[in-house]
Amino acid sequence: MLTRKHGVTIELWRGDITRLEVDAIVNAANNGLRGGGGVDGAIHRAAGPELLQACMHIGHCPTGEVRLTPGFRLPCRYVFHTVGPVWRGGDEGEETLLANCYRNCLQLAAENAVRSIAFPAISCGVYGFPALSAMNIAWQQISDWLTDQQEHSLQRIVLVAYDEAVWQAGCRVMPGIS
Repeated sequence: MLTRKHGVTIELWRGDITRLEVDAIVNAANNGLRGGGGVDGAIHRAAGPELLQACMHIGHCPTGEVRLTPGFRLPCRYVFHTVGPVWRGGDEGEETLLANCYRNCLQLAAENAVRSIAFPAISCGVYGFPALSAMNIAWQQISDWLTDQQEHSLQRIVLVAYDEAVWQAGCRVMPGIS
């Protein structure tokens, strides 16, 4: 399912992010960039041991920021590792930190001439961020960034819903998708 904004195709797609053929996929990483469960573990398994070696070389990523590695065995050039916030009820800046994840990834995409990027539902797994709130933030940040940026290489942005809750939230949030 897709919509367009400022000439960019924005898709809501259900499935395994590691199978998407895009220039960059975003990894919902932990601060230590060591792999883990959920999408982080799936990306590390699909990319191969070289990804962990590259992440160990980087070392650490603060919440809301992003780090870049090659895609190794994935069908993408890059993996953007961003650390989303753990949901603690919404009173500890979680929304701002999650918004920073999306904006920083989009900026890194522009800096690296990325034409297509896929985002998982950052922080919606074990970090507990409510899916509807997270998808609202994702959509708003993507929309705002595309409005603010006059020049960039992006042509396609994919929001990946691995489960039904995220899929339903995406259908509610994104215009033209139902």
